[in-house]
Amino acid sequence: MRGILIRVGIIGAIALGAFILKPFISGNAGDLTVGECFDLPSASAETVKDVQHHPCDQNHGGEVIFTGKYPGSKTDTYPTDNEMTAFLVEKCVPAFKTYTGRAIETESVYDIAWFQPTTEGWPKGDQNVTCYIYRLDEAPIKGSLKAG
Repeated sequence: MRGILIRVGIIGAIALGAFILKPFISGNAGDLTVGECFDLPSASAETVKDVQHHPCDQNHGGEVIFTGKYPGSKTDTYPTDNEMTAFLVEKCVPAFKTYTGRAIETESVYDIAWFQPTTEGWPKGDQNVTCYIYRLDEAPIKGSLKAG
């Protein structure tokens, strides 16, 4: 019985440590959630797997405003560039307004970008999309852009 309690205690300590340290560690870009902040990937990166998380009160390059799944199933044909872009604009633009309280159409400092599924990941069931805010001049952001 004592051995089980020790194991449960160790597992609990590991889980608590992971929860506390999550904002400071690198993680899968597909696992980001709304409100999380991270470093922008290299401009030359065609495929982004991991990003460096940061608390939003520290310098960061991007802040997540929307996560969701592209509709359909892994057996469907991968969407065309126009279909994917239309879906992302349909989701990201209103998410920007909801999250920041400002309209992207009149924004001169911030813009929207996204992570989308790859053609390789699609047949494996990866349909996750993540929209985020970044500065047009790519200067660091300090503090959350969330309204109110």
